[in-house]
Amino acid sequence: MAQKPKVDPHVGRLGYLQALVTEFQETESQDAKEQVLANLANFAYDPSNYQYLRQLQVVDLFLDSLSEENETLVEFAIGGLCNLCSDRANKDHILQAGGIPLITNCLSNPNEETVLSAVTTLMYLSSPGAGSHPELTSTPVVQCMLRFSLSANTRLRNLAQIFLEDYCSPSQVAEARSWQAHSAMGIPLPRTEAPQQP
Repeated sequence: MAQKPKVDPHVGRLGYLQALVTEFQETESQDAKEQVLANLANFAYDPSNYQYLRQLQVVDLFLDSLSEENETLVEFAIGGLCNLCSDRANKDHILQAGGIPLITNCLSNPNEETVLSAVTTLMYLSSPGAGSHPELTSTPVVQCMLRFSLSANTRLRNLAQIFLEDYCSPSQVAEARSWQAHSAMGIPLPRTEAPQQP
């Protein structure tokens, strides 16, 4: 288990967050990176941290981590984005930084929590009805949500149904259904539990 960053307790919130970012950037330990990213994702839940997180470019750090091979880092990164993207400035930054493809790639992740956070993040980034960013409700995304709406997993099924009803037009859903009928779309559903070790 990684050690807590060595931070003077009197440096304040910004200093503590800066120490976390520095540790993430400098450590070679995957465990330490995971722990630090989990901490940053938790700090992203509190609106009083948003200004500091933007100042320290943590939104970009989360976006960059979505491309990692380490599934745990991806899970914590999308969780952090989900936590902070309800804020207008953070939302705008994610959209302007080209974050939508990185987030939609998480829809095919085998980790259930990653997929749930990705769907929720897309919902936060969208405006109900006709969205200003068409890629948020592109045909492949809507097809994916249609598939998720049939999931045995109640949380995933409910989120997908809300996405389809509140963020997609009836014509988008109909178009995605017609494409699905003519294609062999194979995005696997996420695992609901960890695979058994032999």
